[in-house]
Amino acid sequence: MHVSEAMHQGVQTIPPTMDVAHIAEIMREQDIGAVPVADGGRLVGMVTDRDLALRAVPHLHQKTKLMARDVMSPDIAFCHTEDRLEEAIRKMEIHQVRRLPVMNADNKIVGMLTIGDLSHAGGRSHMDGLMKSVSQHHS
Repeated sequence: MHVSEAMHQGVQTIPPTMDVAHIAEIMREQDIGAVPVADGGRLVGMVTDRDLALRAVPHLHQKTKLMARDVMSPDIAFCHTEDRLEEAIRKMEIHQVRRLPVMNADNKIVGMLTIGDLSHAGGRSHMDGLMKSVSQHHS
């Protein structure tokens, strides 16, 4: 099975200059835990709910507004629509992530592949190892 058969199609990206309050609002409205950051159509990072909690909240007392570029995780792992699910799972395990942006052949973001997508598409055969890998404590 290919990533294109399991992923969520369509994904909203945000610019690096979007303020964190607006990012949090998008996450709340769409009931999502991550938003890809794109600059000129190029994927440059991702802001997760964890990024907001660990990188933005401690600085709320400051007068300056924090933006996506201030709190995002750069150099994120991604997969392509034509990758096999097993390849995407390996990337998730190696990078200890629960979601991967999905790129098309032109390297444009076209969707997101999550653990939930994999559990529905791939069954239990791959999930045990993946859950152990992404749930390990990050060093």
